[in-house]
Amino acid sequence: MSTYLGLPRARTDVGHLSGSRSFPDAAHDALADTRLRRNLSHATATIRAKRAAVVAEVPDWDALRDAGSAIKADVMARLPELLEQLEQAVTERGGVVHWARDADEANRIVVDLVRRTGSREVVKVKSMATQEIGLNEALEAAGITPVETDLAELIVQLGHDQPSHILVPAIHRGRAEIREIFLREMRGVDPGLTDEPARLAEAARTYLRAKFLSARIAVSGANFAIAETGTLGVVESEGNGRMCLTLPQTLISVMGIEKVLPTWRDLEVFLQLLPRSSTGERMNPYTSTWSGVTPGDGPQEFHLVLLDNGRTAALADELGRTALHCIRCSACLNVCPVYERTGGHAYGSVYPGPIGAILTPLLTGLDGSSPNDSLPYASSLCGACYDVCPVKIDIPSVLVHLRAEHVEAAREAHRTPSAEAVAMAAAAAVMATPARFAAAGRGIGLGRFLVRGGRPRPPLPPPLSGWTASRDVPVPPRETFRQWWARERGTP
Repeated sequence: MSTYLGLPRARTDVGHLSGSRSFPDAAHDALADTRLRRNLSHATATIRAKRAAVVAEVPDWDALRDAGSAIKADVMARLPELLEQLEQAVTERGGVVHWARDADEANRIVVDLVRRTGSREVVKVKSMATQEIGLNEALEAAGITPVETDLAELIVQLGHDQPSHILVPAIHRGRAEIREIFLREMRGVDPGLTDEPARLAEAARTYLRAKFLSARIAVSGANFAIAETGTLGVVESEGNGRMCLTLPQTLISVMGIEKVLPTWRDLEVFLQLLPRSSTGERMNPYTSTWSGVTPGDGPQEFHLVLLDNGRTAALADELGRTALHCIRCSACLNVCPVYERTGGHAYGSVYPGPIGAILTPLLTGLDGSSPNDSLPYASSLCGACYDVCPVKIDIPSVLVHLRAEHVEAAREAHRTPSAEAVAMAAAAAVMATPARFAAAGRGIGLGRFLVRGGRPRPPLPPPLSGWTASRDVPVPPRETFRQWWARERGTP
């Protein structure tokens, strides 16, 4: 453990977090998919309404949010100490703790543990951490079959797809599409299967039941870990997590280091915040907790893989570290106008939406040329994400902070200034003195005859044409404010 605390806080290659296309390019294609937009609009509106109803029932909701934010800030301030305490408590209760610096190391640990059991198949509880490191692909490359047991994750897996939402990974799929996937990919399914939700759920239940009963090893994530007792917790709505956490002989849990909480008392706050913010429920139907190994009860071998993968780098950023407060509720996705229109795949990361727009660049770093550099700009800065965040992450402020970092990184990476940089430098020069600013105002007024029907005449050349092609150009006024003031008040 001591070697972990000495790791340099350098940016980490996180593999599956890195997109191959910039957000604007991917979003352009997504906006043309009318079925995707229809599915997203319906699903996010439904979840928003459920959340609003159950939050309104809690008179001290803002106080709970303040408490959650304060607890997370305390965790970030004492993270090394709490992780050591967690390791000791897990070990004392018969578990084994492994430390993974990055995705490759975490995958290697899990693959080796599975191989040691001799099993060729593992059942999995829904886990963002394992999605982040690309664990399924690593297991398949080693000849091991991972079986997702969360219904939405199963749909994504059988559809050879990628998740598009933190809470509802298959939010972009409709019932008819799911039926086609099940008929094509699920062995033994009734050929007469309809797209009725109850029939689709029954088909998945029958398919997974056999997997649960034969599984010898399971892989999970963790929503929380309690440092004082070495207890891990998973909250879910379907019962598949309970099956995975109790039936197999071996359980491997992969957890980001930021998920630790100091005490059981702290968990009380988050078990009120999380279900209301995520599924719009007063409490999760299934809340499973376990501490190490108990002879004759549940898995008899437990391994905890604590994952860094760029988190210590994010922790070093005084403002950006607040992204590590995230409890993966997805409330920010459901209110974001950008996400609702583009979907999660456009973000090129397992963490989509507003939280992904800050978390992914913080974990991977901004180098001035990566596709992830565009993510901090994937926002209107409307602030709706901050309003609903259960731990009060000020996402808009972090977005602006990361945009500034990107400008600096791009300036260092590219010696030739961009068109935007040239334009901003010109604007800065004009605004540097009152005389220049006044002269520029008079000059703009003379250009009123060059704008017709919201378009400049003649059309502007590239790259300026890229801006005016999709925006109306306002007609300059006959006189500037300074000229009006001088005329009305007789002073310049």
